[in-house]
Amino acid sequence: MPAEKPVYDNKNRESTAAGRLFIPDLCAPYPVLLMVLLAELLVLAYVLANTGLTQFDWGLFGSASLLVQWVVLLSALLLCSARHWIGRLSLPVATAASLALVAAATLLTSYLAQHWLTFWPHVPDDPWWMFSNLLIALLLTIVMLRYFFLRQELRLREQSELQARLDSLRARIRPHFLFNTLNSIASLIATRPELAEKAVEDLAELFRASLDESADTATVADELHLTELYLGIEKLRLGERLTVDWQVDEQATEAPMPSLVLQPLVENAVYHGISRLPRGGTIGINLTADNGVVSATITNPVDETLQRSPGNQMALANVEQRMQAVFGPEARLHTTRGAGEFRVTLTYPFGGE
Repeated sequence: MPAEKPVYDNKNRESTAAGRLFIPDLCAPYPVLLMVLLAELLVLAYVLANTGLTQFDWGLFGSASLLVQWVVLLSALLLCSARHWIGRLSLPVATAASLALVAAATLLTSYLAQHWLTFWPHVPDDPWWMFSNLLIALLLTIVMLRYFFLRQELRLREQSELQARLDSLRARIRPHFLFNTLNSIASLIATRPELAEKAVEDLAELFRASLDESADTATVADELHLTELYLGIEKLRLGERLTVDWQVDEQATEAPMPSLVLQPLVENAVYHGISRLPRGGTIGINLTADNGVVSATITNPVDETLQRSPGNQMALANVEQRMQAVFGPEARLHTTRGAGEFRVTLTYPFGGE
């Protein structure tokens, strides 16, 4: 069954499949408010430059504000309505189409102002006044379109760098138990072929998840399933030396969790904890979700006489970096060691996901 497409890929394709959709949604409240405020600042600068502060012309300010706001809002409405159509055009054609819409809004507004506001002295009955308004509007629009384009390029570059970082981190999180598992499977083929076949299927599913490009759209329930597969495979090698204490909050199972995050933490507990103890021990897996924060705690017994492995900290650092790349700096991984126990606690927000 084909894997579902990743969320971020859909967003990227939406931006690129429609050409270069570099014009933001100008119908949203925040962009509209920002355009209104910027337009008023330009009008204020224009009036101050023409009349000065001591002889500030409120009439000129009012008429200019009325005209500029109508141009801005009408242009925003036209660009918003034609946004996806413009996005399907090539960059030069999209730029020309955007300028044409702004030019139409400017000329229409100037024409209506000359015919409806004849009583206003600041609206001259001069055709060149319309074309001067048009020239100013086009120059400002070119600056804004350039800004929108550069912002889009920066966003796409950040997405590309983030995806490359995630791919790099995911590539470094590989199961350490591959060769041990293959040896266990080989020893079971002659005596228990059914169990060996199931182990091969579980191993294939684990590595399929490791290579899956949509791994960052998984849930806690998906990761618990992969962790159970991994622990089942390790039971072939460790037998009764490995026991697991599950404490899972049902509310946490639907929370987002990138694939191969919990499993490497459990693998770390097995590889650096249980497998180094002759009698083995119990791994504790506790997952809770409260107030928009997921908390995952993994505990395992350790031999205090043994030196800590540097690979342990490297694997944990990789998981933390990957979680911060997805959920931001609020994602934290904390470790404590003492009284014969090693504890890893992973917390991250999920309310905005």
